[in-house]
Amino acid sequence: MTVKLTTTNGNEAVISIVGRFDFSTHGEFRHVLDALRANKYAKYTVDMGAVDDMDSAALGMLLLLRDTVGGDKSEVQLVRCRMEVREMLKMANFQDLFRIV
Repeated sequence: MTVKLTTTNGNEAVISIVGRFDFSTHGEFRHVLDALRANKYAKYTVDMGAVDDMDSAALGMLLLLRDTVGGDKSEVQLVRCRMEVREMLKMANFQDLFRIV
């Protein structure tokens, strides 16, 4: 599985992504979004430490995640991003929409 959802203490949802984050992961990501719609969490974390590469479809999925969990009212952070991934997020101005750690 490339996309996995876990929770910590019932307050935080952690989405872990492994490998290439692109349109091929869309189905798995949709399942995670469906699970997030069923439960509300105080904090959402996307662990991107094992993401090798990503494309514009991945950016769209991250935006969809943000909208699904509450948009501006939600706390979504992207953690452990590799330098190449961090640069792509920066070029898309995602630092204005997400907390990038």
